[in-house]
Amino acid sequence: MKKNYSIAIDGPSASGKSTVAKIIANKLNFIYVDTGAMYRAYTYAVLKANLDPKDEKASESLIGKIEISFDENNHITLNGVDVSKEVRSNEVADNVSYIASYKNIRLFLVESQRKIAQNKNVVMDGRDIGTYVLDHADLKIYQVATAEERANRRYKENLEKGLETSYEDCLHNVNKRDYIDSHRSFCPLHPADDSIEINTTDMTIEEVTNKILQIAKERGIY
Repeated sequence: MKKNYSIAIDGPSASGKSTVAKIIANKLNFIYVDTGAMYRAYTYAVLKANLDPKDEKASESLIGKIEISFDENNHITLNGVDVSKEVRSNEVADNVSYIASYKNIRLFLVESQRKIAQNKNVVMDGRDIGTYVLDHADLKIYQVATAEERANRRYKENLEKGLETSYEDCLHNVNKRDYIDSHRSFCPLHPADDSIEINTTDMTIEEVTNKILQIAKERGIY
């Protein structure tokens, strides 16, 4: 029986995980699973329901009542509705790390992520893929970059998407998310022992992509 391969890409907010993961998945004809977008969609659902994202019990009340998936264009959907733009709002960005820190919500979404990887070749990015979700992934990458560079990337990304923002707001958000992600009690952000760290601060997307593809080739993934 043919083996299914998995590539896990972890790292802090705006370190370039999603961009690189999408390109690699496309080049290898693997399925791309944007776990960060799934947490953002759940956060959006909490806000839309007028619940407090800082209230764990209230946020958990939506478990089993909403469906988060991807459509044929790989856009994130909430109960069948494309919310790709909504999940990138500053309000969602300011609250997603609270949602991602709640154990029961993580378990709810992790179950969906693991099911996808069971029968398909996947590239999955997030903050605990190599350490928890796919702890037996064939290749684990941990992408990092300075907070200033990551804030600048997020600022440019938001402008391109027509979202009102400022560099200062993006930097504040990056630092806030770094602290919450690395200090949460369940699956805090940190590199897996067997991951390969890549500092993308002074690298182009193409350089990062080529480096990961070369490592994947050496591992016999393609």
